[in-house]
Amino acid sequence: MEFKTNGVCSQEIQFEIEDNKVKNVIFTGGCNGNLQGISRLVEGMDVNDAISKIEGIHCGHRSTSCPDQLAQALKKAIGK
Repeated sequence: MEFKTNGVCSQEIQFEIEDNKVKNVIFTGGCNGNLQGISRLVEGMDVNDAISKIEGIHCGHRSTSCPDQLAQALKKAIGK
């Protein structure tokens, strides 16, 4: 799935969900090192567990963050 982000430095998130597990997360743009870390941390994680851990994280003065945008993308993918 491809998800266009909103309100953050990254422009897009690509990922797959297989057997309710998060797979192959790739961020386009943003802070490369941090986003690689997030991608690796959620790799293989249950979708709902990933959402509960990263949803609601803010970045500085912004009301969202790259992890929060990933949570929004995952929610959209599973119809939440």
